Amino acid sequence: MLSGGEPLTHPEIDRILFCIKKELKFSELTIITNGSLLADHQDALTQVDRLVVSLDSLDPQFIARIAGISLIAAQGVLRNVIDTAEDRRRSGKTMILNAVLTPETLPGAETLIDFCREHRLLVSFSPQAVNNWPRYELAVAPEYRLWIEKLQKIKQAGAPILGSDTYLSKLLAFEPYDCYPTLAPRIYTNGDLSYPCRPMEKAANEQGGRAINLLHFQTWDEAWKLALKTYGQPPRTCHSCFQQCYAEPSLMQADPGALLYENLRYPSSRAGHPDSYTPG
Repeated sequence: MLSGGEPLTHPEIDRILFCIKKELKFSELTIITNGSLLADHQDALTQVDRLVVSLDSLDPQFIARIAGISLIAAQGVLRNVIDTAEDRRRSGKTMILNAVLTPETLPGAETLIDFCREHRLLVSFSPQAVNNWPRYELAVAPEYRLWIEKLQKIKQAGAPILGSDTYLSKLLAFEPYDCYPTLAPRIYTNGDLSYPCRPMEKAANEQGGRAINLLHFQTWDEAWKLALKTYGQPPRTCHSCFQQCYAEPSLMQADPGALLYENLRYPSSRAGHPDSYTPG
C-alpha cells in the first residue's frame, strides 16, 4: 500500500507503480490519494488494484475549506473521482472512498453512500482521532451512535460499505480490542519504519518510534530484531486507535471466524465489487 502525504506528487510515481506490478510482480497494489491529481496519472493507475480516495464530503465548499484549496480545485477533485470511477468500473478495478467521521462531516455522511451506490464505489468510514483517541465531541454525540447503528443495518441490506460487522460494532462504544499493529507496517519514502504503528510512533514516547531504516538492512528479520530491541514487543490491547487500516486487520486476526463470516456474507464487497443497493 502506498500512502502519504500525497503519493501522486512524487516525481517518479508513474515509474514506481509500473515497477511494483511489472518488475517486482506484487500480486496486489493499493494506493491512497486525495484525488486532486487522478487525471494526471490515468495510465499508471491501471496498475493499481485498489484505489482509495480520501473524501469526507461531497460539498465543494467544505472540501476547499478543510483542504485549504480553492473552490475550483475542490470541484476538480469531485470531477476526478467521478471520471476515475467510470474508468475503473469499465476495467473491473476497485475504487474506494474513505471518509473520516467528525461532528462536521456526520450530517453529510449518508450522501456519500448514495454517491457510491450511484457510481459503483465502495465506501469506508473511520472516526476522527485527536492525539490517537476518538474525538470527544464525536464519541459523546447521540447522532454518532445512531449513524453507526444505521451503517450496520444498511450494510446488512447490501449498502456498498467496506467495513466488517465486527469493526462497526467496536465503533459504537469504542471498546478495547486485541491489537496486532505490525500486520500493516508503515514505511516512509526514505526507508524509515514506523514502529509498531503510526499512532504510537507519532506519540514519540517510549512505546514506539522510527527505530530503523530498512535501507540499512539486508533482511526484514535483521531489521525487525533491532526494532524489538529498541521498543520491545508491540502492545496486545488497544483502546485508543480506531483507524480502520489498523483496527480491521487486528479484529480479523483475533477472530478468524469473523473474517470467514464476512467473506461468506458479503462476498462482493470483500472482493472489491459493491453490490447493487436500493435504500429501504
